[in-house]
Amino acid sequence: MPILADYEQFNGRYWETGTVANHWTYRGVVAPHTGEPYSEALLLGVSGGIVMGYFVFAYDGYDPMARILTRNTFDPMDTMLSRLGVVQHVAQTASANKGVVNLVDALDDGVPPIVWADLFSLPYNGEVYDEGMWGMMPIVVYGYDEETDKVLIADRARVGVSVTVGELAASRGRVKKTKNRVLTLDSPQEDKLKTAVQAGIWDTIKLFTEKPPKGSKNNFGFAAYQQWAKMLTKAKGRNSWAKEFPAGRKLLAGLMSSFTDINTFGKVGFAERDVYAQFLDEAALILERPALNEVAEQFRESAKAWDALSFALLPDEVALLKETRQLMLRKRDVFLDQGNAGIDEMAAIEKRFAEIKTAVSAEFPLDEAGVMGLKENIAAQVMQIHDVEQEAIAMLKTAIT
Repeated sequence: MPILADYEQFNGRYWETGTVANHWTYRGVVAPHTGEPYSEALLLGVSGGIVMGYFVFAYDGYDPMARILTRNTFDPMDTMLSRLGVVQHVAQTASANKGVVNLVDALDDGVPPIVWADLFSLPYNGEVYDEGMWGMMPIVVYGYDEETDKVLIADRARVGVSVTVGELAASRGRVKKTKNRVLTLDSPQEDKLKTAVQAGIWDTIKLFTEKPPKGSKNNFGFAAYQQWAKMLTKAKGRNSWAKEFPAGRKLLAGLMSSFTDINTFGKVGFAERDVYAQFLDEAALILERPALNEVAEQFRESAKAWDALSFALLPDEVALLKETRQLMLRKRDVFLDQGNAGIDEMAAIEKRFAEIKTAVSAEFPLDEAGVMGLKENIAAQVMQIHDVEQEAIAMLKTAIT
């Protein structure tokens, strides 16, 4: 079965943008303004850029979650490809066997196909499998060998990862919408790059300042920062952290889920504000607007503020919370650096998380005043980001108008 032995493209970090960047880099596609492969930062910007989104979810049988959106999630992959004028070659079938044929055909043509797979079903992610949880994400396949029962994959890690043929089949078939889909891409149309960059920048501005395409206005942009800070410090009531995340396991769950979205879910810290700054530096060149370089520096200040928020969520001053933060970062880095080789260590970390959750259920490591102080500190840092990014977005609007 076919294996692309010369495949070495493992720089992509987020599913949509990183996977497309890896796919194009292998195929020798280069950007006109650099002569180098399209950067993931550029693709982030074109796909709709960054955002602030704040949501709280609580489902029966699961810990509550505070979800923090840091990038535009409104059809980013299709938006990115459409804006760049990319012809998509899609093959999708209800048949698992035909899905394999389509995948292998692409590899036989020397093209690493993009497929969608459930992240909870892929063992190298080190996630606890749950029938009630799924997440279909695009990944690159660069080898498929039934004789050795191994599929070679590029999926965010800095090294190749692998699963068995059966594991890939199960993960590809988990959700009907993307079941057994295979995608290959033509090159972007160079004459569309400027308008694509401009459209992406305006997406970011609008998501921070205008009513979002879906959902409440309080869930997005500057209103979301204000809402989060308010809910953190509100003494009681619907959606307050006092009600949704009381001291104990639920509070830890709120802290951990927030930290995850800022630092580990397809990203390497800073809520990707550093990556967006890289995009703006490229946009300055593409659009011949040097003022965007100044905006990029303001977003680098925002990245520092997001990093400070990470420490506010799981501070050094509370030993068990510090350990939790360090373990979350360790699990991320083990996956990024080791891939499959880190599975055992990631499992050990998950075991320790379970122990920590049990411990905080019995006794949270802060008293009532300490919990209030923790939440007030988080809220203050949230508003610090709000202020830095309010200036950044104003600068961005001026620079692009």
